[in-house]
Amino acid sequence: MNLQELEVILSSSLQDFKLDQDEKMQLKALSDTLSEDQIGFVKNKAFDLSRPFIEAGGVDAIRVHNWLERVVKAIQPVRSNMKIQSFACFSPGNDCRDNIIRLIKSARKSLCICVFTISDNKITDSILEAHKRGIEVAIISDNDKANDRGSDIYRLADKGLNVILDQSPHHMHHKFMLVDNKVLLNGSFNWTRSASDVNQENILISYEDELVELFQRRFEKMKQSFGGAT
Repeated sequence: MNLQELEVILSSSLQDFKLDQDEKMQLKALSDTLSEDQIGFVKNKAFDLSRPFIEAGGVDAIRVHNWLERVVKAIQPVRSNMKIQSFACFSPGNDCRDNIIRLIKSARKSLCICVFTISDNKITDSILEAHKRGIEVAIISDNDKANDRGSDIYRLADKGLNVILDQSPHHMHHKFMLVDNKVLLNGSFNWTRSASDVNQENILISYEDELVELFQRRFEKMKQSFGGAT
C-alpha cells in the first residue's frame, strides 16, 4: 500500500468519523513498513483532514478528535510521541461545555474537579451520573461562590459527593479537571451557562503526563489544605 492509497482510507473513514476494523488493520499493517518521515506524513494528513471540523466546533469537533486518536493509535501504537498531546476549545458556543461533559462521561475511575463555581445544570447532571456509575468524584470549589443563586455546589454535596470548599477570605479561582489522572482540562471557562452562551472563554485539554502530574499534585495539596468534605 502506498501513501496515496492511505490518503483514500483516511478520507473514507472520516466521512462517518469511524475507523472500522478493516481500516484499522490496514493502518496497523503500515506501522512496520513506514519510515519516521512517512509516519509523520500520515499524521499530518490526518490532522489536515480533521482541521475544518475542529475549527467549526460543535459535536463534529468531538467526533473528529476521537477519530484522530484512533488513527494515531493504529498507525503508531507503541510510540508515545505520536499521541495527540493537547487541543483547545472556545466559547461562546457549546464546544467547551460539550467537551467537559464528554470527558466526564469518559471517566472510568476518578474525577478531580477544581473549579470556581458550578451552575450549569447539564454539567452538574453529568457529574451526578458519573457518581452513580461508581466513579470516585472529588470537587474543590470556592466557598463564596457556593452561596450564589443558581450554584449547584451544595446540591452535589447533598447527593453524597466529596465537595471541599476553601475557607479563606480569598478566592479559589482555578478551573481545571483531571480524568482518571490521565487527562487534564484547564482554562478560563467557568462551569456556568453564561460561559457557553455569551462569554469569551477557552479550555485546553491535554494528555501530557508531566502537566497532568503537576495539576494532580496541586489538587492533592489544596485538598489537604482545605481539610475534607463539606
